[in-house]
Amino acid sequence: MKMKAARVILFTRQIDKMTEFYRDVMGLKVVTNDPGWRELDAGGITIALHSGPPSPGRKGPKIAFLAKDVAKAREALNKRGAKFGKVSEGQYHLCNGKDPDGNPIQLSNR
Repeated sequence: MKMKAARVILFTRQIDKMTEFYRDVMGLKVVTNDPGWRELDAGGITIALHSGPPSPGRKGPKIAFLAKDVAKAREALNKRGAKFGKVSEGQYHLCNGKDPDGNPIQLSNR
């Protein structure tokens, strides 16, 4: 049996703020909008926001978003309110940031 990722679930006490971030800043479409549960289409999987205490921890999940031009995507997203750091340009171009709850997110060209 081959497994396929369906969603990443992030627990949050700021469901509206997190929805706004992933919808308005990251540009994802809300596909489920139930009390205490939101899902956003992230192209092949969904990001689900579930009401509850967040727990990003020191090694929490990292959601990586594919960007053909990481520097250009970083600039556009930071103008919309994201907080992505410096672009690392080695074999791959990567740029790390955090959502409003502190969950790690990344832009990557791989």
